[in-house]
Amino acid sequence: MTTDGKVNVLLVGSGGREHALAWKMARSPRMGRLWLTDSSNPGLNALGRVVDVPVDIKQIYRLRSFCEKNAIGLVVIGPEEPLAQGYADALITPGRVVFGPVQAASRLEADKAWCKQLMRAASIPTGEGRIFSDPEGARAYVESRVHDEDALKALYEEASKYRDPADRRTFIRRKIEADKTMAAAYRKRHDDLPVIKAAGLAKGKGVFLPTTLLEAMDVIERIMVRKEFGEAGKTVVIEERLEGREVSVLALTDGRSIYMLETCQDHKRLGDGDTGPNTGGMGVICPSGLSGGGHEKDEELLKQIESEILVPTLDALRRDGIDYRGVLYAGIMLTPAGPKVLEYNCRFGDPECQALMVRLESDLIDLLMAVGQRTLDEAEVRWSQGEGAQAAASCCVVLAAENYPAKPVAGAVITGIEKAEAMEGVRVFYAGVKKNEKGEIVTAGGRVLNVVGVGETLAQARARAYEAASVIRFKGKQMRTDIGAASEAVHH
Repeated sequence: MTTDGKVNVLLVGSGGREHALAWKMARSPRMGRLWLTDSSNPGLNALGRVVDVPVDIKQIYRLRSFCEKNAIGLVVIGPEEPLAQGYADALITPGRVVFGPVQAASRLEADKAWCKQLMRAASIPTGEGRIFSDPEGARAYVESRVHDEDALKALYEEASKYRDPADRRTFIRRKIEADKTMAAAYRKRHDDLPVIKAAGLAKGKGVFLPTTLLEAMDVIERIMVRKEFGEAGKTVVIEERLEGREVSVLALTDGRSIYMLETCQDHKRLGDGDTGPNTGGMGVICPSGLSGGGHEKDEELLKQIESEILVPTLDALRRDGIDYRGVLYAGIMLTPAGPKVLEYNCRFGDPECQALMVRLESDLIDLLMAVGQRTLDEAEVRWSQGEGAQAAASCCVVLAAENYPAKPVAGAVITGIEKAEAMEGVRVFYAGVKKNEKGEIVTAGGRVLNVVGVGETLAQARARAYEAASVIRFKGKQMRTDIGAASEAVHH
C-alpha cells in the first residue's frame, strides 16, 4: 500500500483473462502502478509496465525482491501454472495480499486424480471414475466398458492367455488389422464411452470424449505413451460420461466466506453445435440462465451447488490443513440426478473472466484485497443490471487462429480491431497476439482475441459481439457462430 492509499499491483500472466483483469483494475481509484510479468501482449502493455527481473519459479527470490522494492501491495495470479508452481506461497507476506490459492490448494486443478479422490472421500457429487498410471490398464478398462459386442468378448478371452500386457496389446492390434469383423467392432460408435482426462495441467486440452474404441485407444496412446501433454499425462482419470447441461460456477472465497459470482456458460468444442475437438473455450455467455427455469429456479440451484459441492470441498481442504483463498471454479454438469462436478479450476476461467469483468460494477481491487485479507463477508459486490451501462448480459466470442487447437498458425496480420472497439457495447481483449517488426498486431497463439458484447438482453449482447467479430479479419480465422444461441432460444 502506498502512502496515499493506492495499491501497486503485480499481475502474473499475459492472456485474455489477464487483459480483462488489468482493464477492470485500471478503472479503480485505488490503482497505483500496475506491473506485468510479460511484455508480449499489446493490450496489457498499454495498461502497465513490465518487471525488470526474470519471472521463473527457480528464481522466485528475484520477483520477491522486486515486490519489496516497488511496494507491491497486491499480487494477482491469472493462469494455473504459476499457482501450481507455488507463486502464491512465495510472494505472500503479512503486508502483501496474493490473490490466488497456495500450491497445496491448487492441486484441485493441477492433479485431477488427487481431486477425484478428495471428492470421493467428502461425498461430493461427481462422475464415477478410475485412475490409471499404466496405459495397458487404462486400455483394458475402456474396453471392458463395451458389453454388447460378441466379437470383442471372444477377442478379449483369447487375449487373456497373454500375461505380458505388451504381448496382449500386440495380439489385439494384429487381430483387429487382420479381421474385418473385429475392425468394424472397434470402429462402431458408442455414445456412452467414458471420458478420458490427462490428470495434470494440459491448458484445457487434456479432456477427450471418444465415440469409438479406436478413438479411445488413440487418446490413451497420445496422452500416456507419446506424452503429448508431457508430465500432465503420466496419470489419466477415466470417468463416466455425464449427460445434461454444462455450466460454469465461479465463487470467490477467503477460506471462510463464499461469494457466488454471476453464472456463465462456456462452449468448449471448436465447432458449432458442440462439434469438433475440445478447446480452452470458444465463447461464453453471462448470466447463463443456469436452470433454464427462470431466476428463482436459478437461485435455488446455486444454493444447492454451494451447500452440496463448494462448502464440502472447502471443508475437505480445511481438514487437510489447506487454506483456500481465491477463485474456486467448478465445471458442473446438471444431470437428471442433480448437479455433479466435472472438474475444478483454481482461477478465473478464460473466457468466463472476460464476460464477468464487463458486468462487474464493484471495485475489483477492493474485492481481490477482501479475498486475501479474509474480509469477503464485508465486501460489496454489484453487477450491472442493464440501466445506464446496459450490461445486464454479456457474450464473449473467441476468435482463434488457423489450425487451432492442433498447431495454431502464428504471424497472420489482424485488421479491424479499432473498428470493432468503436462499436457501442463492445470490448475487445487481447489473448494470443503480439506486434511484429512493422508494429502490426499478428496472431501468436491459439485463441487470439476475445470479442465481448454487452446489452440489456442476451440477444442484444450476442448481436453486438458478432457484429464486432465480423469486422475483425485475419487469415484462417476460426469462430463459433452459435455462442449463447441455445440459451437465447430458452429465454424467448
